[in-house]
Amino acid sequence: MSDNKRTVDYSGYELLQVTRDERIVTVTINRPEVRNALNGALHEELGTIFADLNRDDACDVVVLTGAAGTFSAGGDVAWMREQWQNLAMNTAANRTGRRIQQALLDLEKPIIAKVRGYAVGLGCSLAVFCDFVYATPDAVFADPHVKVGLVAGDGGAVMWPQLVGYARARRHLLTGDPLTGAQAADIGLITEAVPDPELDAVVDAMARRMASGAVHAIRFTKAAINAGLKATAQPVMGVATYAENLCQFTNDNRIAAEAFLNKEKPTFTGS
Repeated sequence: MSDNKRTVDYSGYELLQVTRDERIVTVTINRPEVRNALNGALHEELGTIFADLNRDDACDVVVLTGAAGTFSAGGDVAWMREQWQNLAMNTAANRTGRRIQQALLDLEKPIIAKVRGYAVGLGCSLAVFCDFVYATPDAVFADPHVKVGLVAGDGGAVMWPQLVGYARARRHLLTGDPLTGAQAADIGLITEAVPDPELDAVVDAMARRMASGAVHAIRFTKAAINAGLKATAQPVMGVATYAENLCQFTNDNRIAAEAFLNKEKPTFTGS
């Protein structure tokens, strides 16, 4: 192995808080005032953080979580509304979304999601791309893209069928219906539901177990597992991101965004 060690400086990240504890790096999604919903700036930071973690030789394990008791409520609807019929914004956002998915699949180090509160939309996708997902029993997992006139193009169509099978994936991706953390654990979407007072300790124990293990064997085993997943993911990502881009030009997407902002139920027109 090379002796040229690289330690990455994460100080340039503004909406992701990055901390170190020995060889464990914790990344905290940090927009607590909006339940860690993703705007354009946060989306761009997520587009680079996992590649940075991958090249950080001082990191063996990653923990991904959210500030102020919630993981991430998904896309900021005001930001999503800005994208409606804006080809440049749509193209850039979809390109970044695909880069996030690919970087998570390429990440050599074990990554653990610690979920309280909401893991919705892209927030849910970020969680289920992780190697381990621990959540409180009352956490909320959902990929409700269809409820806002969109396709599950940020990873849901890739991961849900692999984790819970096609029947259950259809059940939740075609309706957008949510699951509790306990339900998500029962069907295999996540690793385990853990009572809130125990969650931090359980995640810390697994992170330290991974960090103290045979690091190269763990990484190569993860790479072997992900090899088949990557082969499946590529065509799915291509279809899903293209279809989501198309949906962002529909009236249904505009209607849903405006209804959400006005706290109303959308009336879709199928156009």
